[in-house]
Parts: sequence; structure tokens; C-alpha cells
Amino acid sequence: MVKSKALSFLILISIGLSLHLDAQVTFDAKVSKKRLGLNERLRVDFVMNENGDNFVPPAFTNFLVVSGPQQSVNRSWVNGVSSFSKTYTYFLTPKSKGIINLSQAEITINGEVYKTSPIKIEVTEAVEKPNDPNNIDYLTDENIRLVAEISNSSPYLNEGITIVYKLYFRNPISITDVQELESPSYGDFWSSKINIGRAQVNPRGRYKGDPYNEVVWQKVVLYPQKSGKLNLEPLTLNLSLTVPSNRRDLFGRRILTQGQKTITAGRKILNVKPLPLEGQPESFSGAVGQFDFDLILSKEALKASESFQAKIKVNGKGNLNLFKLPEINVPNTLEVYEPERIEKIKTTLSGTQGSVEENYTIVPQYQGKYPIPRINFSFFNPKTKTYKTLSSQELIVDVYEGPTAGIPSVKNTTDVSNIPSTISDSAFRFIQLNTKFKPIKTISFWMSFKFWLIFGFAFIILILGYLANRFIIQKLEDSSITKQRLAKKLAKKYLSSAEKAFGNPVNFYEALERSLHNYLKAKLKIETSELSKVKIESLLRHKKVETNVAKDFISLVENCELARYAPGSKGSIQADYERASRIMATIDRQL
Repeated sequence: MVKSKALSFLILISIGLSLHLDAQVTFDAKVSKKRLGLNERLRVDFVMNENGDNFVPPAFTNFLVVSGPQQSVNRSWVNGVSSFSKTYTYFLTPKSKGIINLSQAEITINGEVYKTSPIKIEVTEAVEKPNDPNNIDYLTDENIRLVAEISNSSPYLNEGITIVYKLYFRNPISITDVQELESPSYGDFWSSKINIGRAQVNPRGRYKGDPYNEVVWQKVVLYPQKSGKLNLEPLTLNLSLTVPSNRRDLFGRRILTQGQKTITAGRKILNVKPLPLEGQPESFSGAVGQFDFDLILSKEALKASESFQAKIKVNGKGNLNLFKLPEINVPNTLEVYEPERIEKIKTTLSGTQGSVEENYTIVPQYQGKYPIPRINFSFFNPKTKTYKTLSSQELIVDVYEGPTAGIPSVKNTTDVSNIPSTISDSAFRFIQLNTKFKPIKTISFWMSFKFWLIFGFAFIILILGYLANRFIIQKLEDSSITKQRLAKKLAKKYLSSAEKAFGNPVNFYEALERSLHNYLKAKLKIETSELSKVKIESLLRHKKVETNVAKDFISLVENCELARYAPGSKGSIQADYERASRIMATIDRQL
């Protein structure tokens, strides 16, 4: 008898301990591995057994976040016992070798802040590729390539080069989405991206002689601005893939699975050569390429005070917008205005080509023949590795019918000695010497017919505006205010009914969901038919409600929907009730 009592007592104690352990809140961090290579991927799961708010992930120092957070919720109800788990998942790749500390994450559950324990991760040298042909990592590494094709890895300073980034992939890999994680900055280069439009897949591409699907991802034309070894930052892409797994279905076909892959073109180093100093002409201003040069006049003969244009034009292929054109030199008696620069340039894979010109407007002041001295233009040709100087022809402008330099011009001069001594008075009789002033009659606007007409029209407008405000606008506002008050009363009513239904989870969550809906109906002035989760979040953000508050509201609505089919414990009911009150107060304050 004593043994049976002792046994019963131990059973009761164990049941109590199990109930206590079941009610205990847990929040843990789990990693897929604690030792990995520099080229491997780490999965981190943050798991909690109660629904929490305000999740704060670690800083992930020395890690690159490939994807995440991916949120998943699991509810179950077995033999009258409910269980709940919520997980935030991240996929990371290490940036450097060594011992990396994965710091704490935080979550608020039932008003309490919980933290995970720090985890130390050891990152080693890049591991060798797995040689198992059925391994997913082996499949992706062997069948995906990202290549940067450089036209010239050893250019001269200011010589144009092209870089084409190409993505190669082949069966059994298929790519569903591509995101650009890192783009090269081209800090030491003048760069111009070529618009390629929408990416197209070329099924007949080849990489190292093998057939691949080819996608041209980016085309860039670069002009190095420094000499020496210049680093070309890598392009990094994150790929969403569909790959066959090791599992098979009932018919023996391999089951496809989704995966992520981060791939980079790698860092490139360009050896930029300086331009040779030997043989560099004085007229050289930095032009590199192949060019033609000319000086063109719009007129070669004109009258004084007329104008003509002198055009200095350079056309060809090279760094057209990275050098100065030579200046025109004319005599001081010609007035020269600031030139107008015109660029007609296009950038293709073969480089930058087109023309650059400067148009000078010149106005001569005196007649004469004015020489326009020849102008020299020098450039460096990277193909022949030599400098070349082009000269314009010496031109002459003929200015006629104008004053001569140094002799003042006299116009409309009259010799007084030629004026007749006797002039009849009748020659000046047309000039009226005596004037008579007459008053101008003015009509007063004050108290006139127009005055009373305008005054009466304005008075009628004021009366109509008052009546519209009194009988139309205010009624609409009163109706809107009345609807809002009714909706607020309904929200309070349902919230109080939810409080009374703590003992019945189904009735509680139905009342809580109705309260939330009617609260939004009052605050956002929307009809019940508009209450979709996407519409709710969009309207809350439009009303300047913080993003985390809007997401918290959506999460609470989802909990209510889930709880209809999987009711929670009293602890979760109390937490959801308090959470609803807190969210309503927060939205009220922010609105």
C-alpha cells in the first residue's frame, strides 16, 4: 500500500514537472554546422515555442546574407495537447577565415525579452568540391559559370576597353531568378554601361568548347584614368535554382528541389600602361584613339559688323569626351565669343565613337583681310603606339564695306557752307508752334452699374458657398463622424466580448478578429469588403504607420485565422488580447 502511494506521488510529480516544462518559453539558435569552408554555406534557424514580436537578428558580422529571413509557423494538436513553433531562417556565406562569433538574437514574448546564446563558427580554407555526381553542390558548381570577358587586360591610359559579363548554365540546372548582390564600382575608370534590354538566353552558347546556355548579363565600356595595376571589383549574383535531388518518385523520376547559389566573376587586375613621354607633342591634350580633325568657316567674305562661325571639329573613335579641343587664335580686331560645344557620341562594344565640335561666333569690326592661323591637334594611337598631329589649313576672311582700322567713321555729315542763306518761311509752316489743351472726360467706376453688377455677383457666390457648406458638406462630415463612432463602439464591444470568451478559444478569436476589422473600418474609413491583408498593410503604410506595427497587425489577424482551426492555450489567448490592445493604442498614437 505504501509502495503504491509512493508510486502515485512520483507520477504526480513527474506530470507536474512535464506541465511546467511544456509551459516554459524557449528561444534557441541552431546552425547547420559549426565548422565550414570559406566556399560553403551556413544555415541558421532561430526557433521559439511561443509566438513573439519585435524579432531582432544578429548583426551577422563577417557573413554575407544570401537569403532570409524566411519565416515558418507550425501548429499541431495531438490528443488534446497543442504545440506551437515559429522559425526565422537565414542562409549565410562567410567573408573571411577564422573563428567568427554569431552574436545573440532577440525576441519579445508575452512582454518579456528573450535572447539566444552566442555561437562560435570556425571558417577554414575553401573545401574541395564533392566528387559525388548526385550531390547538389557538385551539380551547381559543375554546371554554372559567371565569366567576365575583357577585351584588353593591358591597355594604355585613357584607351577604351570593354567588359562583357556572361552567365553560363546547363542541364540539369535551371535558373528561375537572378539578383545582383554586388556591382563593380569602377572607381578608377570612366565607365559607360551599354543598355542590353531584357536578358535573353542563348541555348547555343559555348564555354571552353562545351555547350552551355548563355546569358549576357552586363556590358561596360571603360577608360582607365590611372596607370599601374588597377583592381576591377567583382560582379556577384544570387541565383534561384531548380535542381534534381537524390530522391525519386513512384515512377523512378528524380524529384526537383529549389536552391540558392551565390556566384561571382572574381576580382580582376588590369595592368594600365602610361602614355609614352618620348615624342609627345606640345599640342597633345590627352586624346587617345583614331581621329580626324578640321577647321571650318561658315563664311570667307562678309561685311563689317556681320558675323561668321568657325567650327573646330574632331571625329573618330576613342575618348571623345575626355580631352579638350584646341582653341582658335584670331587677330585682336575680330571679336570672338565663347564657343558652343556639341557632342554627337554613341557607345558600343567597339568603344566610344562619333564627333565633338566647338562653334565660335566671330564679329569683325573693320574691313580688311584677316588670316586665321592653322591649328594643331595631337592624339595617341594605341594600335600604332605613336603620336600623330593633324593641322588645319590657314584660312583668310575678307571683310568689306566697313570702317578702316585707325580712321573714325563719319556718317550723315553736312557742310554748313552749302546751306542756302535765304529760306522762305513757308518751308516751316507745317510745324505747330501753339497748342491747346482740352480736358479728357473720365467715367467714375464707383457706384456705377458695373460696380453694382460685380458686387451683387460676389454676394450671391458667398451665399451659395454658405448654403453648400451648411447643408451638404457638414452633413457628409457628420455622417462620416457618426459612422466612425459606431465602428469604435463596435470595436470596444467585440473586444469586451473577446475578453469574456477567454475560456472558449474559438469564440475568443472570432470576436477578436471582428474587433480588429471594425477598428480598422473606423480609423481608415474603409468598407468591410476591402479588408484584405494586402489592402490593410498598404493603407496603414499610407497613413504613416510604422512598418513593424503594420506587420504586427497582419500577424495578429493571421493568428486569429489560424486559431479557428488550432486553438491556443490560455497563455496565448491572454497574450493575443494584450497584443491587440497594444497594437490599437500604437496605431491610434501614430495616426
